[in-house]
Amino acid sequence: MIRLTLGEIAQITGGRVVNAEPDLAVTGGVEYDSRKIGPGGLFVAFEGEKVDGHEYAGRAVAAGAAAVLSTRDTGQPGVVVEEPLAALAALAQAVVGRLGELTVVGLTGSNGKTTTKDYIGQLLARLGPTVAPPGSLNNELGFPYTVLQATEETRFLVLEMGARGIGHIRYLTDIARPSIGAVLNIGAAHLGEFGSVEGTARAKGELVEALPSTGVAVLNADDPLVAGMAPRTSARVLLVGESEKSDLRASDVVVDGAGRASYSLHFSDKSAEVMLSVAGRHQVANTLAAAGVALSAGLPFDDVAAALGEVGIASVRRMDVFTRPDGAVVIDDSYNANPSSTAAALRALASMAGGRRTTAVLGYMAELGEHERSGHEEVGRLAAELGVDRLIAVSAEAAPVADGAHSVEGWKGEAVVVPDQASAIEILAGGLDGGDVVLVKGSRYRTWDVVDSLRPEEVRP
Repeated sequence: MIRLTLGEIAQITGGRVVNAEPDLAVTGGVEYDSRKIGPGGLFVAFEGEKVDGHEYAGRAVAAGAAAVLSTRDTGQPGVVVEEPLAALAALAQAVVGRLGELTVVGLTGSNGKTTTKDYIGQLLARLGPTVAPPGSLNNELGFPYTVLQATEETRFLVLEMGARGIGHIRYLTDIARPSIGAVLNIGAAHLGEFGSVEGTARAKGELVEALPSTGVAVLNADDPLVAGMAPRTSARVLLVGESEKSDLRASDVVVDGAGRASYSLHFSDKSAEVMLSVAGRHQVANTLAAAGVALSAGLPFDDVAAALGEVGIASVRRMDVFTRPDGAVVIDDSYNANPSSTAAALRALASMAGGRRTTAVLGYMAELGEHERSGHEEVGRLAAELGVDRLIAVSAEAAPVADGAHSVEGWKGEAVVVPDQASAIEILAGGLDGGDVVLVKGSRYRTWDVVDSLRPEEVRP
């Protein structure tokens, strides 16, 4: 964070300084985990259902924190505020306002946000100091937390924006207004909250509405709901995709035996060949969005094309492909799941098979609402249609995955439902060899134990 005195923090947040002089300065980062606080930092004490951060205020100061932001006096130097989440938002808004040379990039979509954010961060770092931390820091807490990592040296701030309803992205853009915004896709994520993909599009489109007329909206030309957002923005629109109407286009896409795509990249009168080092056919769309942002920020076309071949995934449990000592290949895409992202992962599994036996371990996909059963059946059918040899549905809630697979006539594979992750681990432990390719996918923690059991212990997240 930029240097701020407690007096300035109190003024910004509407709080009051306690146990210190107002000119005491915070010179380090903002953290809400006392174990991560650094010298001169600001520790934010949240009161949760199970853990009360106020009880760790003394530990944070002992570890080097300059002050504590809290809802009550902890006996430590700090600022007492009415609501710490609102105070963080106010601080983030103030910091952006003081960084005149900062370019803010926002991105949203149903799938691929975090991975694409990683790519954008790596591309923009070629132009100057960039903040794009690993992980999905895209909500009311993670968003201002990311903003507050910017300093006077930061030139690019890359912000992932999630939404669970109308107005959520508008709230985030009010904290830090982007000048470049990218919308990746509209899919079946969070249908329980939005009710329909059209509702999702209305919410996600709040990002392009927030862009200034001098900004750029990078839109997926291959997704009609995303391309249809163009009239909702006064910014210049840059369409990216594989369709002929794209301003930045990929053609002649080929996927190799390791699941890595190569393609020809076209922009204006320029073309270049790109060979990705990350797995998954869907990475073509993700890298095109990242390239569109980088071009809009001023990175030359030739540099963009060369850099795309070097970008990697910085955030854990997202298309992380590793080979076990026994030779089996594992695709860890277990961070989260919805029907669209699971379909992409299943296609990656099929493309990497090369005649080897394939296993998909699929967990429950949350937040689908009334579409819960149909969404799970849909991915089960796709797995069977792609010829997946073995399907393991983890938990009774995921059982419709197996039902969907069994409904595909002529499928010769096997689908089983297990009650928990331990049961899935037991099945895999008894039958994996160097001829296997395994995909593990599910909403959040619901398949993490499974994939961690497959990963050598020294490289677990």
